[in-house]
Amino acid sequence: MPYSPPGFFCDRLIRERERRDGEGSVTKPLHFNGQDFSTLRQECLQRKGLFEDDSFPATVESLGFKELGHKSNKVKNIVWKRPKEICDNPQFIVGGASRTDICQGDLGDCWLLAAIACLTLNEKLLFRVVPQEQSFSESYAGIFHFQFWRYGDWVDVVVDDRIPTLNNQLVFTKSAERNEFWSALLEKAYAKLHGSYEALKGGNTTEAMEDFTGGVTEFYEMKEAPKELYKTMKKALERGSLMGCSIDSLVPARFETRTTTGLVKGHAYSVTAVDECRPSQQKESKVRLVRLRNPWGQVEWNGPWSDNSKEWATLSKAEKEKLQHQSAEDGEFWMSFEDFKKNYTKIEICNLTPDTLEDDKIHKWTVSVNEGRWLRGCSAGGCRNYPDTFWTNPQYRLRLLEEDDDPDDNEVACTFVVSLMQKNRRRERKMGANLFTIGFSIYEVPKEMHGNKQHLQKDFFLLNSSKARSKSYINLREVTQRFRLSPGEYVIVPSTYEPHQEGEFILRVFSEKRNTSEEIENRIEADHPVPAPASVGEESEEDHHFRTIFQEIAGEDMEITANKLKNVLNRVITERKDLNTVGFSLESCRSMIALMDVSFMDGTGRLNLQEFRHLWNKIKQWEGIFKHYNADQSGIINSYEMRNAVNDAGFRLNNQLYHIITLRYANENMNIDFDSFISCLVRLEAMFRAFQAFDQDGDGTIRLSVLEWLQLTMYA
Repeated sequence: MPYSPPGFFCDRLIRERERRDGEGSVTKPLHFNGQDFSTLRQECLQRKGLFEDDSFPATVESLGFKELGHKSNKVKNIVWKRPKEICDNPQFIVGGASRTDICQGDLGDCWLLAAIACLTLNEKLLFRVVPQEQSFSESYAGIFHFQFWRYGDWVDVVVDDRIPTLNNQLVFTKSAERNEFWSALLEKAYAKLHGSYEALKGGNTTEAMEDFTGGVTEFYEMKEAPKELYKTMKKALERGSLMGCSIDSLVPARFETRTTTGLVKGHAYSVTAVDECRPSQQKESKVRLVRLRNPWGQVEWNGPWSDNSKEWATLSKAEKEKLQHQSAEDGEFWMSFEDFKKNYTKIEICNLTPDTLEDDKIHKWTVSVNEGRWLRGCSAGGCRNYPDTFWTNPQYRLRLLEEDDDPDDNEVACTFVVSLMQKNRRRERKMGANLFTIGFSIYEVPKEMHGNKQHLQKDFFLLNSSKARSKSYINLREVTQRFRLSPGEYVIVPSTYEPHQEGEFILRVFSEKRNTSEEIENRIEADHPVPAPASVGEESEEDHHFRTIFQEIAGEDMEITANKLKNVLNRVITERKDLNTVGFSLESCRSMIALMDVSFMDGTGRLNLQEFRHLWNKIKQWEGIFKHYNADQSGIINSYEMRNAVNDAGFRLNNQLYHIITLRYANENMNIDFDSFISCLVRLEAMFRAFQAFDQDGDGTIRLSVLEWLQLTMYA
C-alpha cells in the first residue's frame, strides 16, 4: 500500500497561519528562496566581495532545459559577465526608466517585455517592482532585487548581476542605451522566479502584467468588443491599468511573421497611449489614435499615422508635441483607432481593481482569495462532461450579501468578477508540464440548503444546471469573467477540462459590495458511538459456520492472533465470487485486531469469539457498501467512488483526508480492492474510537504526550 506524507497540507496550514498572524499589518514581501537582499548585500560589503547567487548560478542550468540546455549549440559560446565587464560606467537606470529601455533579445518572451513597457508608464507601479536606490556605484556588491506578485503574496527576488553575453553583447533583453541594465536584471529575476530563462519562452502579456500588479485581467476579442472600447481603453490608461494586444496567427509556424503593413502576427504589443487629434482640414471632427510599441525595439506599422506618414503634416506643432510624435525606428508608433480594430484581434487589460473599466464613480471592491488543488483520484473531477467525477472537484461557497449601488438600475443584482489562476505550470515546464485547460461553473444554492457547509454530492449536479460559468475552457494561466447575479448563496466549482489532471490553483472573487467565499469542507466526524460488546443472539447458518471454523483454529484458549484471523476470514471471503478477492493481508488483520483492542479496551492483541463476532458484523456491513459500488463485480472501486463509500460507512471527511486515503490505499490506476477498502475503514474506525476515548470533555480537541501519540498512530 503506497503512502506519501501530506506535506502540501502542512505547508498550506503554515501559510494560512502566517497570513492570520499578519492581518492588520503592512504587507511585507516574502523572501524568495529565503534570501534577504539587505542581509546579503551587507555581508558582501563587509567581506569586500561580489555576490554570487548559488540558487540561480551562472551556468547552463539557469539558461534552460531543452533549446537552451546542455545539448544545445546555442549555449556553447555564452559567457556570463557583470555589467562592469561589458562596458564602461554601467548604470542601473539612465535618465529615468522608459518603454524604450526594453529591446527583445534571442528569447521568445515578447509577452513579458510588452508588460514591462506598460509598467514604465506608471511610476508608482514601476518602483514597486523595481525598487529604487540600486546602482553600480554606491554600496555596489553585485546584488540587485525585484518584487513580483506571486499567487496572493508579494515576493522579493534577489539576483547577482552576472548576465548571459555573446561576443560581449547581451543575449536576452537589453536597453537602447548600452550602459543601462535595469531591464536585463529584471528579466533575470523573473527567469529565476520561474526556474530558467527558457521557461519564459512563449506566454501571455496578462501573465506578467498580473505578476507586476496583483491586478485582475479582462480579455476582449476585437470582433466582440464593446461599442465604447475606445472610451474603455482611455479610462483604463488614466487609472493605471496595463494594456497589451496581439494579432492571432492561425498557423503556429507563422508566429512572429511580419505582414506587409509592418505588423507582426502571433506577437505581443504594448498599448502605451490613447489620444485624439484634430487635423487642419477636419475642423469639426477629431481623429482617435492609439500608440503601440513592439518590444523588438524596431519593425513598425507603415500605414496611416505611422512615423513618416503624410497625416502628420496636417497637424499643428502643438498637436505633434502633445502626442510626442517622433520619427525614429524604436518600435513605437501611432495608428488610427479604426485601423487598430481592423488589424488586431485581441486586447488584454490588467486592472488594478475591477472598477477601472466601469463608470467614473469610485468603488471600493472587496476581494476574497482561496487556494486549492486538484488531486488525481480525489478532487480532479474534470468538467461537467464527466458527471461521475465532476462533483468531486473543490467547491467554494459564495455569499453575495448586498446589491450594487446603482440608482439608474432597477434590477436587484450583485456585480462580481471571478478569477481562476493555475499555479506553477511555467516553473514546472522542465518536468514536461503545460498549462491545463481550465474553467469554472457557478450554481445557485437552494434556500433550504443555505448555511449547509457539506460538499455537494453527485445528485445535486445531475438535477441542477449552472447559473453562470466561464465563457469557455481555455489553456491560459488564468480565466476571468464578470457576472451579475441576485443576492444569495452560490457554489463555484473550478475544474480542469479533463479529469485526473493534478495541479494547484488560486480562486479570487472581486465584488462591488460585501461578499464571502470559502472552500466547502465537510466537518470531520463519524456516526458511530463507541459500541458495547455485542450480545450473542440466535446464530445464522453463516455465523454457525464461522463459529465452527473459529473453534477449530483458536483451540482451547478460544482466542486468535492476526495470523489465525487471516485464516478464518479468508476461508470464507475467498469463496465470494462477487468480491473477486484473494483475501485479507496479514497487515489488514493486525489492523482489525487493533480496532477491537481500542473498542473493547482489553489490549490483548488477540480476539475472543465475542470480539470476533462484532468484527464480523462490521465486515459484513462494509462488504455491502463495497458491493454497491462494485456493481461490475470486478473486485475494485475507483477512488472517486471511495468518497461516497466512506460517507455511506458513516465517516464525514474533508478533501485533505480523502487525498491521504487515495495516496495510501489506491493503486496506480486509482482503484481500491476489497482488502484495501476494509483496511481503510478499519483504520478510520480505530482512529475515531481512540480520539473519542481521549476527548474526555467532548470539545473536539485532545492533548497527547509524545508517547501517547506514538502509541495511537503505530497501533491504530
